[in-house]
Amino acid sequence: MIAIYNTHLNDVLMLITGDNQGEKLTATRNNNVAKVMREDNGQVVAWNFFDASTLFAITGNGQVDLSDADVATLNEAIKTAGFEDVLVPDHAPKFVVGEIVDLVPHPDSDHLNIAQVKISEDETIQIVAGAPNARLGLKTIVALPGAMMPSGALIFAGQLRGEDSFGMMASPRELALPNAPQKRGIIELAASEIPGTAFDPAKHWQK
Repeated sequence: MIAIYNTHLNDVLMLITGDNQGEKLTATRNNNVAKVMREDNGQVVAWNFFDASTLFAITGNGQVDLSDADVATLNEAIKTAGFEDVLVPDHAPKFVVGEIVDLVPHPDSDHLNIAQVKISEDETIQIVAGAPNARLGLKTIVALPGAMMPSGALIFAGQLRGEDSFGMMASPRELALPNAPQKRGIIELAASEIPGTAFDPAKHWQK
């Protein structure tokens, strides 16, 4: 669940809860709450809360972190508006240290690889990537589904050339890190970094 507050849209809090995959959308608004769904299957992909600052204190523009109390307030607004849906708080980090533990060429590409990336002690995910410096044993930063990049791009699980991909290995430029080299290639971290550690630019960026 990605929360975005935008005063330029007249005090609206937007929650992105799913990937519309380019499909047409439809919305139902009751009071100050709008439920946004895919037309083809009815999947809820977003919520808009108008006059959001009347619900709880919120400032700035862009991505915001919601507390459990904030989510409870939004659920009450959803209920009051007549919807039966319930938002579930998600505090898991979306940018973590990952380690490439397996790497094979994509069968339908001359530049993509299929990587198995360890993102915690007991979880490994598949990521399709074209980084020229990707290699076995490399530790890097992984943007997981639900992440929002500095550019505003959202990360969702999907497929590349028919192969499942559950995140993205990020470059310094994609994370808008200071002094990021303007060239292709994912971040290379020290071998001592631990998979699953939440990403902190000040700690992890290696000049």
